[in-house]
Amino acid sequence: MSNDMLKVIEVLAESETSWEDAANQAIAKASESVHGIKSIYIKDFEAKVENDRITRYRINAKVSFALD
Repeated sequence: MSNDMLKVIEVLAESETSWEDAANQAIAKASESVHGIKSIYIKDFEAKVENDRITRYRINAKVSFALD
């Protein structure tokens, strides 16, 4: 087992394309503030619906990264 110490933050993200794109956007945005991201755990999936169609894909995720 590694001796790395990790910190976990919770993030919300959304996309007009897909839940996968929302997850990629979450990582991209988080990486602007933190470095050493190790994983993302998707807690919840949600979608906004208008006129019987999904218009926004939303995720609630936990992102873990290594502490210095």
